[in-house]
Amino acid sequence: MGVNIVIAVIVLVLVYALISYNGLINLRNRVKEAFATMDVYLKKRWDLIPNIVETVKGYAKHEKDTLESIVNLRNKSYDTMQQNDKIAADNQITGALSKLMALAENYPDLKANQNFLELSRELSKVEEDIANSRKYYNAVVRNYNNAVQMFPSNIISSVFGFKEEPMFETAERENVKVEF
Repeated sequence: MGVNIVIAVIVLVLVYALISYNGLINLRNRVKEAFATMDVYLKKRWDLIPNIVETVKGYAKHEKDTLESIVNLRNKSYDTMQQNDKIAADNQITGALSKLMALAENYPDLKANQNFLELSRELSKVEEDIANSRKYYNAVVRNYNNAVQMFPSNIISSVFGFKEEPMFETAERENVKVEF
């Protein structure tokens, strides 16, 4: 009878370990899928930036510093960046794009330019998509990190090397001052 109880406990522990392990794999794959979805929108914005910069350049030639900072950020090779580098680059580009759009406000001819208007609409749509995918990514990461950190699944996660994933947080930034 005592042996049966020991065997039953061992079986229950093994079943729990298997279920926890598979659950962690499932959550880790959801994190990867959520980042891949967000990555599509980040890449789309990355590719849209040169068009916006070139359009603004024609109108704002003397705003060289702002435009150069955006171009320098954009000149990094997006495809070779690691996940954390993409998150950091997103924070920098978000701030630079805010400055660029504020700069565009100072040029009435630019604001009326059809190409700029279309690019601005496309950028707004992409920014909205990024915000939505960031929310989804962070929700999935929260669930994964909870499973990695909470007892008793934290035992399984540490045994099999599951590590926490970073949240996709935006950097603190000041409001852009627009003067006319």
